[in-house]
Amino acid sequence: MQSLVLDGDYLVSRHGFRELANDGIVAEDVIAGVTAAVLVEDYPDSRKEPSVLALQSDPIGPIHVMWGIPKATGRPAILVTAYRPDPRRWSADFIQRRPR
Repeated sequence: MQSLVLDGDYLVSRHGFRELANDGIVAEDVIAGVTAAVLVEDYPDSRKEPSVLALQSDPIGPIHVMWGIPKATGRPAILVTAYRPDPRRWSADFIQRRPR
């Protein structure tokens, strides 16, 4: 995912654009921060395409970004959604979900 994004081989889904706007996240900040992304969850068997939830950050703070990669072609990386994680639902480092 990181190498695809760094090579400029990525798309932002409509849903992704809406979610970025909802949380005041700028797409350029997500792209610029991909080199420091940390894997939070891996979904290799997701119904639409393999995807990962990555912890990234922007000038405001931590963000979670869901990236998908189409099974058939292996490219482009697709920014599916992004949001500011709720500290009540995540560990202090935003890597582990808290039990409900």
